[in-house]
Amino acid sequence: ENLPAFLQRNLRYPERAREEFVQGKVLVNFIIDEEGKILKATVLSGIGYGCDEEALRVIKLMPKWKPGMAGGKPVKVSFTQPITFRLQ
Repeated sequence: ENLPAFLQRNLRYPERAREEFVQGKVLVNFIIDEEGKILKATVLSGIGYGCDEEALRVIKLMPKWKPGMAGGKPVKVSFTQPITFRLQ
């Protein structure tokens, strides 16, 4: 499963954000460690109304990634993922 499909399947629009018609982009930064695990997920820029917490929840749910490689060895990599909240 690719990342957009995973996010779409698991992201839940927070009720408070829906009621207030809040839309926008939450930027989440995280580290992928040498084993592919997600560490230190933090919101770099958020929109509030429960969207920031929901973005973090979904990032922490992600399955392991393939770790970054340098010189043939797995290394930690910092990654920033935008998560868009848009009402249909």
